[in-house]
Amino acid sequence: MERTGWPEESDLVVCSVKKVTDFGAFVELDEYGHKEGLIHISEVASGWVKYIRDHVREGQKIVCKVLYVDASKRHIDLSLKDVNEHQRREKIQLWKNEQKAEKWIQYVARMTKTGQDDLNILIALLYDKFGSVYSVFERSRIGDISGLTGIGISKEISEMIKKVAEENLKKPQVDISGFIDLTCPLPDGIEHIKKALKAAGKANGNDVTVDVMYMGAPRYRIHVTAPDYKKAESILKKSSQDAIDIIEKASGTGEFHRYTEQNPD
Repeated sequence: MERTGWPEESDLVVCSVKKVTDFGAFVELDEYGHKEGLIHISEVASGWVKYIRDHVREGQKIVCKVLYVDASKRHIDLSLKDVNEHQRREKIQLWKNEQKAEKWIQYVARMTKTGQDDLNILIALLYDKFGSVYSVFERSRIGDISGLTGIGISKEISEMIKKVAEENLKKPQVDISGFIDLTCPLPDGIEHIKKALKAAGKANGNDVTVDVMYMGAPRYRIHVTAPDYKKAESILKKSSQDAIDIIEKASGTGEFHRYTEQNPD
C-alpha cells in the first residue's frame, strides 16, 4: 500500500532494485509512491565490495534503512548493509500484511460507496493515527468501533472495517502444555484425583480452552489454548495449582512439570 509523504531517517523500507551501476544501486520505494532512492556501493555490504552484482541485482526485492532524505531535491540515501536478517524478515511480513490490508480497505470503500479521493484521505488518516492499515483491522477484530468513530471515521465505514476484519483475520492462539503428577494414599484416592483433575479443567471459556489428559499413572497432561502466552501461562499455573491444592488436602502429593522438547512425556 502506498503512503503519502516521505520516509523518515532510520525507517526500514521495502524497495525494488531498478538499476545497478558500478557506484551503487537505484531503487524504488514500494510503499512511498515508488519514489527513487540510492544505495551507494559503500552501503551495499560490510567490507570491500568487488562486484556489486554479487550483492544486489535488477528486479530484486530488498529491505533498506533510510539514511538521509531531502524532499526538496527528491533524494533518498539508503543502506542495505545496516539491515539484519531478522529486521528484513519482519519488515517483509509487515509489508505483506499491508498488501492484504490494501485489498480489504478497497473492499470497504466499494461496499460503502467511498470515492477514491475520500479513500486516500481515509488511508492517510489511518497511517497517521495507527501507523499501518493492517493494524486497524487487527484492532477492529477484537474491539469495538469507538476507536475509529472517535477520530472522525463514519459509523458505516467503521462497522464495515470491523466486519471485514472478523471475516479475514483468524483469532490469535497459542498452545502450551504442562504435566502434573498426582497421588493419593486414601482408599478413595481415585475420587480425589478425579476431583482435582476436574478443578484443573475449569478454566474453559470463550477465549481459553483447557484439556486434561491421562498420560499413565501418576502423570496427567494439561494443555492450554489461549489468545496470548501471558494468559496461557497464567491459566496453566492456576489449573495445575488448583489440582495440587485439592490432592494435598486429601493427604496426597502433587507436582507440576513444565513441558519441554527434551521431556515431552
